[in-house]
Formats: sequence, C-alpha cells, structure tokens
Amino acid sequence: MSAPLLDGSLKDSLRPHVADAVREIEHEVRTHVLEYAQAMDNGDYRQILQRTITGTAACFIDSLGQERPDWTRLSALYTDLGAEDAVRGHGLELAQTALRVGSQVTCRRFIKDAYRFGWSHETLASLTDILFSLVATAADAAAQGYARQEGRISANRDHYRARLRDILIATPHPDPELVNRYAGSAGWRPPRSIGVVALSPESRFRPSILPPEILADWDAPVPYLIVPDLEGPAADRNLAQFTAHRIAAVGPSVAVTQGADSLRWAVRAIDLIGDGILPSRQVTYCIDHVSLLAMSAAEDLVAPAAVRHLGSLLQQPPTRATPLLETLTTFLECGGNAAETAKRLRIHSQSVRYRLRRIRELTNTDIDASATSIDLMNIANWQRHQTRGATRQR
Repeated sequence: MSAPLLDGSLKDSLRPHVADAVREIEHEVRTHVLEYAQAMDNGDYRQILQRTITGTAACFIDSLGQERPDWTRLSALYTDLGAEDAVRGHGLELAQTALRVGSQVTCRRFIKDAYRFGWSHETLASLTDILFSLVATAADAAAQGYARQEGRISANRDHYRARLRDILIATPHPDPELVNRYAGSAGWRPPRSIGVVALSPESRFRPSILPPEILADWDAPVPYLIVPDLEGPAADRNLAQFTAHRIAAVGPSVAVTQGADSLRWAVRAIDLIGDGILPSRQVTYCIDHVSLLAMSAAEDLVAPAAVRHLGSLLQQPPTRATPLLETLTTFLECGGNAAETAKRLRIHSQSVRYRLRRIRELTNTDIDASATSIDLMNIANWQRHQTRGATRQR
C-alpha cells in the first residue's frame, strides 16, 4: 500500500457517501443475519449496532493515507460489541457474519466508485488491503471481547449454580420465588420434580462433564447430584453414566423446593449400604427399601420395641438369630402359612415348624396374632438385616 495513492482528496470524495454506505450495510446485515434482524428490534441493541457500523466507516476513512493505520478506536468498538453479544446470548459467529456481509457491501461500492471516480488499479488494491486489515482487526477484537465477557458470565453462572444447589437442599424448604430467582441467574430451568442422588464418599471419581441441568456437590461429606425429573424414561441410563465407579443411592422424587427430604433419605441409604444393611449395588432406589429406611429413622423407637416383641431371640448368636429372624419375617409375609414359608425359603416344612416353635419359645409375642403381625414383621426384618450387616462388617 502506498500512502500517496490515498491522499486527502480521496477522503473528501468518499466522506459524503458514508451515511449511504452505513444504511446499505445495515440493511444487508438485517437481511442476511436473521438473529441480528430480530435483535435489532430491541432499540438499545439497534443503537449499539448502528454506532458500531458508523464508527467502522469513520475508522476506515480516517485510516486512508496512513502508512500504519491506528485501529485502537476500531478495536474498542468491536471489543464492546463482542462483549454485548455474549451478554445477550448471541453466538460469536453473528459478529463475524455481520463483518463479512459489511465487507462484501464495501467491496461492491469500491468497484462502483472506481468507475465513477476513475480510480487506478493501485488505488483500488490499496483500499481493499486496508479493508481486509480492518476486518481482521475487528474480528479479533470482537472475539476477545466475547471471550472475556463469556468468562465473567461463566464465573457468575457457576456462582449462582452453586448457590441454587445449596438452596434446593436447604432446611426449612426454600421459598419458590427464591428458587426461581436463582434458577434464572444460573440458567437452570426449574423442572416438575427433582431427586437427589447420594454417592459413596470413599471414591472421589467425578465425570469430566455433566449435563447443565444436573447440579453437583462433589466436596460434601457425602457427595450428591440434584437430578431433574428422575422418573423419566432415560433416568436409569443417565444415572449409570454419571455415577460410574461409585455406589449411588437415589432419593425419592420430590417438589423442587423439597430437595432436603430427598437428600436426607439418599444419604441414609448410603449409610445403610455402608453398614451392610442394604445391598451394595451400583444404583439403589430408596423407594424400593421403604421399610428398612423408615425403621432406621426410628431406631430409638424400634430398639425397645424389638426387645419387647423378640425377647431372648435378640440374645442368640448371629448364626442362630439370622435364620430365625428370616423365617419369622417370611412367615408373617406369607400370612402365617408355614407351607408357603417353606416354599419361599426353599427348606423343608419340618425345618420351618421347628424354627417357628423355637421362635415362640424365645419371644414374648403371639406370632399368630394378626393385630401385631405388621409391626412384628417390620421389626423382625430390620433386626435380620442389622444382624447380617454386623456379621459382614466383622
């Protein structure tokens, strides 16, 4: 590029046409970049874009005749535009597409003006070189502004997601308006229900990527995930993916404001798995173990009730107590039918009758009385699992 080719007279000949060029560029951008056309219905954003296009044209005219154009003002314009696009959720490609459309309009006008003003090939080539330099500088500035603002937005979003996560499992239950306010700031759409998945704390494995709708606390004493709509058809597959290499307990699905309830049961299930009372599976659903979880939550009531109903049976060594408790539980589940009990336990009916006779000798309860059968069945089942868990822990 040779500066003498682009002297003051060329600037003077182009300046009267700047406003017309700006209108044409704006029209083409609206026509070819649909997202910008929609965004420009917003008066504030339209002013920003118009100011950017007008400022770009002014920077181009001012650069003519300069050996090394100063693009400081241009960079500031596009840094601000990139940041604004990030705030408004526009993709970075919008600014890049708008720049491409604007440069196409400018090149067409250069060709027309070359014929109108009798420009030489050298002048036209110099103008084109300056235009390409301008576009490259503007695109780079927009990308930097976008990335910088996106980083701030991401940091803020992470802050709000962490705060929202804590609110969802808070006690007492949070106000729905508070949840909605933080959900909006976190970019999280409140679902119909949530379930909390507690994870075994001994393994600190965590997936590198989680879907944005899942909120996680990996540093809690018992790590957990808050998962929307756990009853959905893809829930099992998703849980296996997110909880790989860890034991997971799934709390009941609850309203969005009642996450503390789901977390409480999920954590209790993890404790019972650790104690050997619940089976150690990759994924355990609390709703499949209601009796054991409920009994564990009322152990201060269950313990004296067990002494009252089971008497000396509790004093037996585990190797004797376990089959007796299993037989008693199954007998009560079968409605007091000894033959069905033998079938369920896959043992001889005489063995069942012997065990029932021994149970009657050791306990203080009429095991054939229907009035006590439900409570006795739950107590016996709880004691059976406790005894098995204690044996496994040894």
